[in-house]
Amino acid sequence: MFLLSMLSAVLFVVSYYTFDIKDEHDTFMGLGSSTLFLGLTLGFALLLIGVGVIHWARKLMGDHEISELRHPAASSEEDRAQVLADLAQGIEESGIARRPLVRNTLLGALGFVGLPAVVALTDLGPVATPSLRRKTLETTFWKADTRIVVDVSGRWLKPSDLEVGTLLNAEPQGLVHAFDPRATAEEREEIEQTFVHGAALQAAKTKAAVVVARMETKDLSDATAEWGHEGIVVYSKICTHVGCPISLWEQQTHHLLCPCHQSTFDLADKGRVVFGPAARALPQLPISVDDEGYLVATSDFKEPVGPSYWERDSK
Repeated sequence: MFLLSMLSAVLFVVSYYTFDIKDEHDTFMGLGSSTLFLGLTLGFALLLIGVGVIHWARKLMGDHEISELRHPAASSEEDRAQVLADLAQGIEESGIARRPLVRNTLLGALGFVGLPAVVALTDLGPVATPSLRRKTLETTFWKADTRIVVDVSGRWLKPSDLEVGTLLNAEPQGLVHAFDPRATAEEREEIEQTFVHGAALQAAKTKAAVVVARMETKDLSDATAEWGHEGIVVYSKICTHVGCPISLWEQQTHHLLCPCHQSTFDLADKGRVVFGPAARALPQLPISVDDEGYLVATSDFKEPVGPSYWERDSK
């Protein structure tokens, strides 16, 4: 049974790489082949170990009852010595020393049953090497000359569209399907080619969402104003604590609050944390205006957006 458990664990690995879970036509007896065989092989790998151990205990180990009187005080030295003697006797009667085949196959089965877990862990994703992080976690859809558009409607923004005290949600052009009403059919077709679709769209939106706020220029720190335009600043909408979307705007204090755990950021001072569990400032997006007067990003974020992670500051 222990040997069959090892075989089942190996067959789990074989099934994992043989059957495609995404292929709806890959079935066996009307069931998905991947799910069916992964369940059967892993189930038998665990079941055979349990049945084998029970069978060993019932057929090969000594079977006689022992009793021990309860006592409230600590055991005496004699009792402790007796326990050790009973333990040695139990080991002897179990046959674990005299039956190396049973012992070794049990240990082997326990080792092999870990293979499915190791293989299944590969579904968590690739190893976050520095180069992979730069392409994924540390890069967003924003780049130089990407226009800032209103979320949902996709309206392109000009500085004149924002009054002092205004805050709105925005996205980079290419994630929201909307056009400048003045655009010609040719221009619309050209813009359509830049739009992202499907899973790539959802992945891009998780990192690219921003908030756009306008304040009095005199209220901004020099470093904040340098990356803004005429009092307009753009920050990541993703809280640096655990990634909640931030939306609560205190116009008079220039503070932006996270509704999840009340982390508070000062948008007039580079998104500095003024309260709450967040440990990092909100990343600010450097912006300008293009030749037509629309607000655009001048680059991607200069630091990773969202919650901190272990390798965040590594090279």
